[in-house]
Amino acid sequence: MRADRLISLLMLLQTNGLMTAQELADRLEVSPRTIYRDLDALSASGVPVYAERGPQGGCSLLDSYRTNLTGLTDKEVRALFMFTVPGLLADLGADKASQAALLKLTAALPAPFRPDVDKVRERILLDTAVWFQPEEPTPYLALVQEAVWSDRRLRMTYRRGDGQWVKRLVDPYALVAKANVWYMVAGMYHNFYTFRISRIQEAELSDSVFERPSAFSLSDFWQTWCTRFEKGMARYEVTLRVSPGGVPLVVRAFGEGVVQLLTAAPIGADGWVEISLPFASMEEACRQLIGLGTAVHVTAPAELRQHLHAKALEVAAAYAAS
Repeated sequence: MRADRLISLLMLLQTNGLMTAQELADRLEVSPRTIYRDLDALSASGVPVYAERGPQGGCSLLDSYRTNLTGLTDKEVRALFMFTVPGLLADLGADKASQAALLKLTAALPAPFRPDVDKVRERILLDTAVWFQPEEPTPYLALVQEAVWSDRRLRMTYRRGDGQWVKRLVDPYALVAKANVWYMVAGMYHNFYTFRISRIQEAELSDSVFERPSAFSLSDFWQTWCTRFEKGMARYEVTLRVSPGGVPLVVRAFGEGVVQLLTAAPIGADGWVEISLPFASMEEACRQLIGLGTAVHVTAPAELRQHLHAKALEVAAAYAAS
């Protein structure tokens, strides 16, 4: 275990530069005293590591020192080659660069680890695309990416969720892909906002640059934003009965997550199962449920039952007229 910790310590210093003993101790989950002992061990083995006291002090490596990849474990090698998402890399124009980087990384690995690379490629593939969801056009993704990398402000015309068109001058901090949908995290009026890339109708780089806030954490912001977004969505609860023959249709329509609800619900004498499902609105519930026909039967709320009845009559009238 100590050998792994020494390698991790070395990598942290090489990646981050100057770090305090307390910072290293927090990252490696040991005491500062253990860190100092590890630093002594690294120094005794010839690694040029230094520790300076004082308010501005800390631990660091000689600037010219760089280690190689021989300290990687087999699990770490597998992890490096596992988390590549070809579709998203292609969206960013980085698919060829990623392949070249992985090729160089493979060449730099010790010979015993190289077979693991082929095993990963043939055994694990990450596909982030959602079933039956059409690909969103993102003609301005490359431009937004350039703005993010160069810290340049972006002037754009954007279609909001309510359909209104607005003009915005934003500070693009980051790009995020969620379920194969691209979002831009940007600053505006001293606050942070999220924009869906496919809704950008026009965009151009501004001549001005912005200063990225040092305290900004992309992962923390995105987790907080997702939680707030999910809580803010209207939840329209619908109670429905599912026929025995309708179970496959319901699973196909709402995903594998509904299987647990169907399994846990008691089966009636007629073989039907009653479950509750959340929707964003009554209109959304009607749109999704009317396509299931008689495979399901909505029992509540009453307003949805009436809405489904009215829509069914409209459909019947439209086909009767033809």
